[in-house]
Amino acid sequence: MDIIISNSSGKPIYEQITSQIKEMIMNGSLKAGDALPSMRTLAQNLRISIITTKRAYEELEKDGFIESFTGKGSFVKAQNQELMREEVLKQIEEYFRLSCEKAKMLNVSMEELSELLTIIYEGE
Repeated sequence: MDIIISNSSGKPIYEQITSQIKEMIMNGSLKAGDALPSMRTLAQNLRISIITTKRAYEELEKDGFIESFTGKGSFVKAQNQELMREEVLKQIEEYFRLSCEKAKMLNVSMEELSELLTIIYEGE
């Protein structure tokens, strides 16, 4: 499992880990039942604190992406399709928010933005 930590990212390390693992689950790189590395192993591989990996795994479990069993480890949980859809919609909303911020900086009208979205969505 390849996780890349960026020191220049504005996101905390545990969020970088959770977002990359979520992405691997959503794109099928990690499938239901796949074992994740132990918190200690992941911390050693990434050269970070075990507390950071523990927090990342706790967030993933809270969000319903993994399940952990004492003495056995953490595993990818079978995904509810509605949960997956909701996660992707959250990502789309964030892309839209960033795009709208840039559009406002350049005084791009809502009409122009809507037209651009239509063109991109319809693939013309």
